[in-house]
Amino acid sequence: MGGLSIWHIIGLAAVFFLLFGGKFKFSDMMGDVAKGIKSFKQGMSEDDSAKAAEAAKSIDNQAQVASDAVKEAGKIN
Repeated sequence: MGGLSIWHIIGLAAVFFLLFGGKFKFSDMMGDVAKGIKSFKQGMSEDDSAKAAEAAKSIDNQAQVASDAVKEAGKIN
């Protein structure tokens, strides 16, 4: 009842392996998670900057169209 069962030993071995073992160390996994978060944030900021640039082009285009319309209206009268 109070001893270690096979499941306790397997669990402890898995934790030990994650912290100190082989290619899949815990610190490596956390570094990969951090890289993923950084990449996600960078992607989100690129989307925002692309949308802002597109909106600026749209506003410039609308201003040009309105200016052209005003000039055409002045020629008609």
